[in-house]
Amino acid sequence: MNLNTDISQNGLATVTLNRPKVHNAFDEVLIESIQETFENLCHNANVRVIVLMANGQSFCAGADLNWMRRMSTYTHDENVADGRALAKMLNTIATCPKPVIGQIQGPAYGGGVGIVAVCDIAVAAESAMFSLSEVKLGLTPATISPYVIGAMGERQAQRYFITAERFNAATALKMGLVHKVVPDNTLEESVFEFVIKLLKNSPSAIAECKKLISAVANRPIDDRILEDTAQRIAEIRASLEGKEGIAAFLEKRRPKWS
Repeated sequence: MNLNTDISQNGLATVTLNRPKVHNAFDEVLIESIQETFENLCHNANVRVIVLMANGQSFCAGADLNWMRRMSTYTHDENVADGRALAKMLNTIATCPKPVIGQIQGPAYGGGVGIVAVCDIAVAAESAMFSLSEVKLGLTPATISPYVIGAMGERQAQRYFITAERFNAATALKMGLVHKVVPDNTLEESVFEFVIKLLKNSPSAIAECKKLISAVANRPIDDRILEDTAQRIAEIRASLEGKEGIAAFLEKRRPKWS
């Protein structure tokens, strides 16, 4: 199988890219598998947190060479359909109501950087390497660009989109592509520390936080935003988990979701 999924009793789902012989490069089959898997996990009430990881020495080398050979013979319409499938897969991960943690080891190149960027939290091993390598192939990082620019910023994208140069985990951390860099031998442990933190928090509130960021980021603070945020806090306070969270705090006990 090119993708493995496991759901534990505590609500942790692990999704593992499993094409180590091709450095977990993706093709249309893997894209479809990721899409279907995340659609299912996003609607699974038993899932609280998702960890996206990879088998082998690489996290994801981007597009599979054989897939690129096939794409070179596609018609315009076929290439548009192919691009839409990748764009939909990335957006499904990015908008999943469950928190997604990326566990990144080894190289993440091209579209692999896009997968890192759509994770809510990205933890990288010190040995991880990154490259937006599309221009070396005469291509552009079009479908991943909204997420990568959102993560690393427009100014850094101006450099790395057009140079295709490699950069290490420390540089990725400095510009915001990843949130934490850890020794290789503590990567799994460091990811699980985030899992524990997330399992203590309200699932509904986490989902609403993800919507909130999308709604207010890069928008002017005007009357519309003021009203929208007032409505959001009113709705979450009146929700079952909102009431439970306040009650648990006042009664000095754990909330029911913890």
